[in-house]
Amino acid sequence: MVVIGAGQAGLAGAFHLRRTGFEPERDFVVLDRAPAAGGAWQFRWPSLTYGKVHGMHALPGMELTDSDPARPSSEVIGEYFAAYEQRFDLRVRRPVEVRTVREGSGGRLLVETSDGMWSARALINATGTWGRPFWPRYPGQETFRGRQLHTAQYPGPEPFAGLRVIVVGGGASGTQHLLEIAPYAAGTTWVTRRPPVFREGPFDEEAGRAAVALVEERVRQGLPPRSVVSVTGLPLNDAIRQGLADGVLDRLPMFDRITPEGVEWNDGRRIDADVILWATGFRPAVDHLAPLRLREPGGGIRVEGTRAVADPRVHLVGYGPSASTVGANRAGRATVRDIRRLLAQETVAA
Repeated sequence: MVVIGAGQAGLAGAFHLRRTGFEPERDFVVLDRAPAAGGAWQFRWPSLTYGKVHGMHALPGMELTDSDPARPSSEVIGEYFAAYEQRFDLRVRRPVEVRTVREGSGGRLLVETSDGMWSARALINATGTWGRPFWPRYPGQETFRGRQLHTAQYPGPEPFAGLRVIVVGGGASGTQHLLEIAPYAAGTTWVTRRPPVFREGPFDEEAGRAAVALVEERVRQGLPPRSVVSVTGLPLNDAIRQGLADGVLDRLPMFDRITPEGVEWNDGRRIDADVILWATGFRPAVDHLAPLRLREPGGGIRVEGTRAVADPRVHLVGYGPSASTVGANRAGRATVRDIRRLLAQETVAA
């Protein structure tokens, strides 16, 4: 078996494989494209401290305790993941780039990588989304004389000192960027396609299940998944309240075009800018699975639980409803149960 990715989802899957008797290197291998432990967290901007992280759930079998909330999340979670890999002897191979997964011989999958090939009876795909940032396209985008960057490239607020910054995107990253940049910038503008939805009160277990169910229904239909966060709304915490009161989170509708100097709307409004920061999210990094033809006409991969309906050997963990940290843990356990059943059926058939 091959596990692709050693973020939250991949490590949870590897843990449950280990727990049920499979041995790393003998029965399964974990491949990770990143240079070090930490999954996508290791690439987060330094100002995203551990205390600002929303909903980081501990990996199965080992709690994350006594962490300084003022330290960068990239350091805290990177160290935690590294300790986790060592404690459970998961033997992650890195950096290894998985180039493609295609049909092999004898009913197996052939996984082609920068470090050789593996033949797999089953595959846990836990590649997440960080490697595929989404850049929307707007008329005139290539003419903009300022700088354009994505959340994946965000360096922290200090480099924006004295600049006019437009932040595009209505998710948690967009609001975090705005609140950080505003004290440094000459001016900030917040632009979103839809009006932001702020959530009052606690987000309880029932609300969480309802949100996951909405995402799950999309992947059952073979539609591209939306993130769990996209259906939960933005928590109305003290920082958000202050940003609303200060006018930092005074949202404008999406502009219609980009000009060399900034952006314009069809009603004649225009705003000049030095920087456009695209906090527009990410898409699942699954292009390496293209030879298996898993995509449905709707553009997504139809999934039941974590199993790809088009190929029961392939499980997508951290995709759709299992994209949250707690969802990835639960999905890892369920995935290994399914894989054990698949392998048992193969043994009986043989």
